[in-house]
Amino acid sequence: MVLVCTYNERANIERLIEAIHLAVPAADILVMDDASPDGTAEAVQKAIESKEFGSQLKLQVRAGKLGLGSAIRDGLHFAMKHEYELVVNLDADFSHDPAAIPKLLAAMNSSTKEAKQERVRLVIGSRYVHHGGLVNCSWKRKLVSKAANAYARWLLGWDIKDCSSAYRCYRVACLRALPWDQIQCTGYGFLEEILWHLLYGNNKDNDKLAALSERVIEVPIVYTERALGSSKISLAEATGTLEVLHKLRRLSHVGQSLRD
Repeated sequence: MVLVCTYNERANIERLIEAIHLAVPAADILVMDDASPDGTAEAVQKAIESKEFGSQLKLQVRAGKLGLGSAIRDGLHFAMKHEYELVVNLDADFSHDPAAIPKLLAAMNSSTKEAKQERVRLVIGSRYVHHGGLVNCSWKRKLVSKAANAYARWLLGWDIKDCSSAYRCYRVACLRALPWDQIQCTGYGFLEEILWHLLYGNNKDNDKLAALSERVIEVPIVYTERALGSSKISLAEATGTLEVLHKLRRLSHVGQSLRD
């Protein structure tokens, strides 16, 4: 399943659905809309009624603008409930090229030479690995993004280059094993929070997750600044992400103390 979370994306959504279907014709597409006042949900409903995508296009409309993290969370729970094997999440504004979806799926099925039976838990479409990058972004946007990722790596000791990328492919079996009552962020910090839990969270106590013995890897993507619509990132969202990172730092220290 491909998950697209939307708020005021009427200008992009129809072309995006077509591009996703072209990239992965066999995939279902779920649009999780936060009651966009610009008619995003109505455009998706019209596409559903046209029967062009058969039963593959689905729409969930939430009560209002409840936050990106909350929308992704609901989309992931939809994937678990309906027993998908993999779920890809990407932004609705074409900053994430749908043509890269097959590359994420291929990486999900990869294995290392040293551990041929080891499966991948999460694939991140990364701006900061070799051949990744950003296009049409201001120097300020690039500086803030790189600094935020560098801070997360320093604070949490991660080797992952792009901790905040929303372009991801999740293995649903791993999602089922997560302690969802502990994953509480409703904003952009959700991306770091669920990443921490996929990497480390409750591995000692959660036999299902520990037994999977899977990995998180990155593949290069080129992020392109949106051409239509406006960004949803605010100062409050950035502050909330910092709070999440410091909470995860405290959890990491507690976990290390227990292991020691």
